[in-house]
Amino acid sequence: SPYYKRAMKKSELAFAALLVPIDFFLVFAAAVTAYSLRYHYFAGLRPVVFEIPYREYLLFSAAVSVIFIVWFALAGLYSISGPRRIKLELSRIFLASSTAIMAVIVLIFFKGDLFSSRFIVLAAWFFAMMYASVGRVTVRLLQRLLLRAGVGTRRVAIIGSDTRTTPLLIKEFAKNPAMGYSVVEHFDAFDAATETRLDQLVKQNGLDEIIVTDPAIQREALSRILGFAQSHHLIFKYTADLLATHAKNIEIGAICGVPIVEVKEMRLDGWGRIFKRIFDMVGSAVLIVVTSPIMLLTAIAIKLDSAGPILFSVLDDGTPVTRVGEHGKPFRYLKFRSMRPGTHGLRYTDLATLDARKEGPLVKIKNDPRVTRVGTFIRKYSIDELPELFLVLIGKMSLVGPRPHLPEEVAKYHDRHRRVLSVKPGITGMAPVSGRADLTFEEEVHIDTYYIENWSPWLDIAILARTPSVVFGRKGAY
Repeated sequence: SPYYKRAMKKSELAFAALLVPIDFFLVFAAAVTAYSLRYHYFAGLRPVVFEIPYREYLLFSAAVSVIFIVWFALAGLYSISGPRRIKLELSRIFLASSTAIMAVIVLIFFKGDLFSSRFIVLAAWFFAMMYASVGRVTVRLLQRLLLRAGVGTRRVAIIGSDTRTTPLLIKEFAKNPAMGYSVVEHFDAFDAATETRLDQLVKQNGLDEIIVTDPAIQREALSRILGFAQSHHLIFKYTADLLATHAKNIEIGAICGVPIVEVKEMRLDGWGRIFKRIFDMVGSAVLIVVTSPIMLLTAIAIKLDSAGPILFSVLDDGTPVTRVGEHGKPFRYLKFRSMRPGTHGLRYTDLATLDARKEGPLVKIKNDPRVTRVGTFIRKYSIDELPELFLVLIGKMSLVGPRPHLPEEVAKYHDRHRRVLSVKPGITGMAPVSGRADLTFEEEVHIDTYYIENWSPWLDIAILARTPSVVFGRKGAY
């Protein structure tokens, strides 16, 4: 079902996000435990020379907990993945906790007036490791129980005729569902029939990942499989001996003892995705408040200028307006109406000769005769797109990303164009601030692909900062 595929992705994000507040709480609890032992249970064994006020100690413990979380993150304890070996995570907790407590000792040294209890420092370190380890084991056991129940399992297609690796993976995945993999198909080679079957699985939402295990596969075939995976937003992995690991964005690991290389689709994944969503929610909420007077005046102007609805959310035949979003999923779309009612259907017929773009699937029309007087103004300054802020708030769009895609346009995309569907469409983006409608379709795809592969929080902020000057410059706006 479509829900199953979404649940798989969200479950891994949810577990990774859940670990941060859990670890913070457990480290904080460790500090409180250390304090209670020293100043309550063990106070009779050794007299207290200097007692730090409890309120001040709690504030200091909260800061210490943040230091621990930072070192946990640097140790890779919050990376997005399926369940790992618990032994590996426990060793990382020990190393990260030891490094964090050393940072705390340095802090105490420079703040010598705080307290001088070596017992509290050592006890807090010990309990932080113990509590965090117990918490991590509990979360991973819960994750494995859900995987055994089929929640969050990655559905995999294996391509390869290798007589050792392929049977091993199939056997182990079937025997150990807690690993989080379920083999839905196995193909000896990647040919036309295989590609057709994989395409069927994708359309049925029955495939999440492709693993290539054939050591004799040709580089050209491997590139075709990678292209198929990227165009259909599938995870792509191959056994480590297939290629030299020179790829720009890869992660090397092991499954059942077999070295596996995963070609990451983009930087904007895992914690990047979580950060971007939080940034979108806060940013859109603030912008809705700031631009609400403009939206109110625009609504009044549209109503006074021409008959019809204020928002463009329904087509002339009564069907909802849709755009194609992340991973090719359609969503209900809206913006301020800028055209006369009853004229939208002319877009691809009577006005074809006015198309400013003579190549590619996108249609851009200069001096569109269907646009109202108010519509011309709000299009010029992109005011018609302000209602998209509500779509950002509910998670259908992003503040920054590729343009929203029309279903009829996406139907004409080639595989290389579908790369732009791997993220949510944005109100603004690298392509709009680089030329808006003056860009060719191929230039727009190239720029959006660069954005996806090189995303960073600072890049989003830079694009947002540049957007007002582009909008008021009015270049390419029609």
